[in-house]
Amino acid sequence: MNDLSTSSHTQLQSWVDRNGFSHWAIALLWILVALILFQVGAGLLIILMIFMSEGIVTQTEILEIMVSRVDLLFIANSIGQILFIGLATFIVVNLHRAEESKLDFLRLKWFDSTLRYSIYGCILIVVVQPIVIYLGFLNSLIPIPEWMQLAQEDQYEMILNFLMTEGVIVYALIAIAVIPAICEEILFRGYILRAFEKSWGIITAIFVSGLFFGLFHLQAANFMPLATLGVVLAAMTWLSGSIWPAIFAHFVNNATAVIVGINFPELFFQDMSYESLPPFWLLIVSIVLTCLVIYAMLKSKIEPEIQL
Repeated sequence: MNDLSTSSHTQLQSWVDRNGFSHWAIALLWILVALILFQVGAGLLIILMIFMSEGIVTQTEILEIMVSRVDLLFIANSIGQILFIGLATFIVVNLHRAEESKLDFLRLKWFDSTLRYSIYGCILIVVVQPIVIYLGFLNSLIPIPEWMQLAQEDQYEMILNFLMTEGVIVYALIAIAVIPAICEEILFRGYILRAFEKSWGIITAIFVSGLFFGLFHLQAANFMPLATLGVVLAAMTWLSGSIWPAIFAHFVNNATAVIVGINFPELFFQDMSYESLPPFWLLIVSIVLTCLVIYAMLKSKIEPEIQL
């Protein structure tokens, strides 16, 4: 009888639990593997596209084409995100789940309250922006190696060149807002948050997953704002029980950046200084509104439990 009970219990365990691994360690390993696969896969894909469109070229010519054909970079980047950040994560999830479905594990289900939380989430991602801007200023005070600063400036210039292409707005929204919003949320607020939660509990998981979200983007000069947004998106995912509010909020954040970049390109290279910051009173308003929206989301989460 005990043998049957033990066998049944083992079958209900996830692969991670059966083999004595930590959920957080496997998740951390996958972040690294996914990043490498994404970078290498997207790089190989753009070289393949250059060969298909231009024929055999030299290494120097490849670099020149990459600079002039930014659209190919974004196509390769989008395909890489879909394959290695989005779809591949669906496979890795199998290591962690026991009885629950992939949709349950990733919090991909849509509930009656999801639309309400999605509206809250989109409002939250807007009202938190002054806080994010001030954190960006604090981040700029931290010295970083010159090569990192130059790499980020090159990245901004590449994005700006892409946004300045005539008639690019629809594709830009797809490549910069839609695809990252879906794929990165599946990876971080779906898989990573859940895996960390299994090891450390939800509060620690929210903050640690936000930390790795900031690191994942490889932007030292923008780490604090990205990590903060990661924490905010993780919090709204837990409060709503679904990653859909985070997907919509992520889209709003990135789509706003696209629209601002197209209409006010000079902001991409604006020096971060105290004089360029929003008024301090706006920061206070942002903090108050952020707390109010989070409170409204928390109250919506608690109320159904009280009614039962």
